[in-house]
Amino acid sequence: MTTHSGEARRTVGGWPVACGAVLSGCLVAAPAAAQTAPPHPLRWDPAVDVTVVAVGATAGILSEVVKPQLVPASCRWCDVDALDERVRDALRWQDPAAADAASSVVGFVVTPLAVGGLDALAAAHGGAARYAGEDLLLIAEAGVLAADVTQVAKMLVARERPFVHALSPERKTFTAQPSDNNLSFFSGHTSLVFALATAAGTVATMRGYRWAPAVWSVGLVAASTTGYLRIAADRHWFTDVLVGAAVGAAVGVFVPLLFHSVVDGSATSPPATGVRAALPVVAIAW
Repeated sequence: MTTHSGEARRTVGGWPVACGAVLSGCLVAAPAAAQTAPPHPLRWDPAVDVTVVAVGATAGILSEVVKPQLVPASCRWCDVDALDERVRDALRWQDPAAADAASSVVGFVVTPLAVGGLDALAAAHGGAARYAGEDLLLIAEAGVLAADVTQVAKMLVARERPFVHALSPERKTFTAQPSDNNLSFFSGHTSLVFALATAAGTVATMRGYRWAPAVWSVGLVAASTTGYLRIAADRHWFTDVLVGAAVGAAVGVFVPLLFHSVVDGSATSPPATGVRAALPVVAIAW
């Protein structure tokens, strides 16, 4: 049994590499119009968008401060289905703390720096370095909105985390952060990184940056790796990560599309076509 579990961990643990290869191939094959179109201005309002980011970030910080008073003392969603149990057994590391630390580094440091830096490089490569600051603001806006939506869902659903579920009832109140025990659904790390990755890819594609495929590919691989590590850390069930990815990707794609469309009407067709071509790649990541 131990040998089988080890093989399962090694097999599934290597999937981010395969995922990266698939994503890179699909994105490089995206329509040439999305990669060669000249950079386009997007609609945005500095006062509105800065306010959204500031208020959203403040709300997220305050929710963490008052979390012990807001979260329920016991789980509302306590049962676990067979799929989640099987995936947990296959992917959980023998040292969950190491996976937890790695997921925070990849999710909160590597992914934001990678997608933000690549978008800025793509803008400079396209002769539109002046757009880099705007892009970062729009990407941050999607990330903050996804994080706030996730926080509300976590507190309403109150699903028990995997490592807490495995404890005896008398030990559950003695975890390092008891107020965090029942905030499993859905994964905040995963929704955040998928929002950042897809927002960066969508903005880059709408702009018409030639390096947009690289923004999509690197961002989605980093986001998918974060989701895998959250399961390996025993902090989230597979369905927590799956829903977090879906919600984050939806926010990351549709916030730029719905609120920051291309300004010049003559240029809307190529970027829109590129975004539609890239949308299936979000599903391929899973």
